[in-house]
Amino acid sequence: MANGAAPDRSPDDSRPARRPGGRTARVRAQILDATVELVARDGIAGFRYEEVAETAGVHRTSVYRNWPDREELVVEALLRYAEGLASVADTGDLHRDLVDFLVALAGGLETPFGRTLEQALQPARHAATVQALGKILDQRVAALRRRVDTAVERGELPPVDSGFLGEMLSGPVHLIVNRGMRPFSRTDAERIVTVILAGIRATTAPTAAPPTGVPAATGRTRRPRA
Repeated sequence: MANGAAPDRSPDDSRPARRPGGRTARVRAQILDATVELVARDGIAGFRYEEVAETAGVHRTSVYRNWPDREELVVEALLRYAEGLASVADTGDLHRDLVDFLVALAGGLETPFGRTLEQALQPARHAATVQALGKILDQRVAALRRRVDTAVERGELPPVDSGFLGEMLSGPVHLIVNRGMRPFSRTDAERIVTVILAGIRATTAPTAAPPTGVPAATGRTRRPRA
């Protein structure tokens, strides 16, 4: 090279290539994954901040720089891991979508991290953790509510309190999983959805008028409000 001139560079060589997400995003993901692993193993109360860097395979300063507060790290890891538990598909088949949702919910609850979440709800000691867990539950309820409301709009279901329906559907899943007597199966989900949807449709179906000349059945009736 003459006169110490810098070698010619093409536009592609003028700056280092950037990897998708970058190193910072990758390190953060490793730290959050390590936090999930440690929380699943030791629970929220037993989670030790000092072990994160070693488990993640990163320098300790990377943990402290991104999450100076231990509780903020736990909260973000909880929210990141639980995102998948809040999804409800819309294939156009309400029964199938609800069955798939219950099977996925049970699968998440049966993991070590899912069991940790359940234990943390009874109750969590830290306000931020309580808020994070509440947000996870709110996301799950909101997703299910949207699917039920869509089913009502399409005529798949009569008008129904979607929040109450969600509680009726998910309650048996929590009961079976928390008992630990046997794994939750797709057959369980099918039975739960079949019984609850049948009950909703039966109890909200309009009463047919009696044939002409046949007196209406006796009993308490509701008068229409003015």
